[in-house]
Amino acid sequence: MGVEIFLIAVGLAMDAAAVSMAIGARHKSIGRAAVLKPSAMFGLFQGVMPLIGFAVALAFAGVVEAYDHYISFVILAVLGLKMIYEGLHEGEEEKEVGLGLKLLTVLAIATSIDALAVGATLAFLNQNILLSAFIIAAVTFALSAVSVVIGHKIGERLESKAEIFGGAVLIFIGSKILVEHLGLI
Repeated sequence: MGVEIFLIAVGLAMDAAAVSMAIGARHKSIGRAAVLKPSAMFGLFQGVMPLIGFAVALAFAGVVEAYDHYISFVILAVLGLKMIYEGLHEGEEEKEVGLGLKLLTVLAIATSIDALAVGATLAFLNQNILLSAFIIAAVTFALSAVSVVIGHKIGERLESKAEIFGGAVLIFIGSKILVEHLGLI
């Protein structure tokens, strides 16, 4: 199941990569910290969530699956709307976006809730959860790091519209999660 775990990891990392791209787009200058902080946080949460899901699979998998899409949608939509608002009012104050631990934690949780359900699934399939969680974390870290850099390049071209673009991406991701889980697509 090695190839399958890798493909699952790539799929799980897509939301984190898109958010990382939005983070990169919001930065005027980019350094190691701007790349490593979100990548490490997303990788950490994507790796820990399957462990948690695995540990509580029988007791809580149904509850998490029933609400994960609503939780992700609300968090990403609120953050996206905030980014759009700030992008539309950018002339009011020049600011560099802070990547505080609180914001990164909220984003990491929002983009890794699906990994919780994957961990529960892996429990039912009797998979090596430690190896699986490591692969998921590593793939998420790598794709997020590349995405921050790509987002920064796009952000340079979009200039003041980068924040609006990033907010729209977050809302799109949240909406996609909601629509997929409701079975509308």
